[in-house]
Amino acid sequence: MKQRFEKRLAAITAVTDHVLCGGLKGVEKESLRVDADGLLSMKRHPAPLGSALTNRYITTDFSESLLEFVTPAFATTWEALQCICDIHQFTYSQLDAEMLWPASMPCLIPGNDDIPLAKYGTSNVGRMKTIYRRGLGYRYGRQMQLISGVH
Repeated sequence: MKQRFEKRLAAITAVTDHVLCGGLKGVEKESLRVDADGLLSMKRHPAPLGSALTNRYITTDFSESLLEFVTPAFATTWEALQCICDIHQFTYSQLDAEMLWPASMPCLIPGNDDIPLAKYGTSNVGRMKTIYRRGLGYRYGRQMQLISGVH
């Protein structure tokens, strides 16, 4: 197994075109909104952040409390990191007495039935997104869906 991996790695690094260099880079970062006590926020998606259904930079993931930040694709890593930093700072300026949980493992969270699903409105697309999340909650448990990260 180790020899196979080393052989594949050697084949990749032998390419003179720098096959792993270049390309566009984007970042997605999820963070839970928490209250002053470090508990999962039960508030709706903050209106100043725009519609979770249509904002291309700030949306929700599984829960109303789980924000997802999305950058466009950039030529350099620096641009992508600067953009995610700008989105993060803007979001903080719009949160009222809430903070963003910094770790990927969730803060203190309630039981499955008390975790609010993301709401995207009453349009067909919005309703389907919420129904999809309800199914994920049944399939894997809502608590599991609050694990967040950067990718």
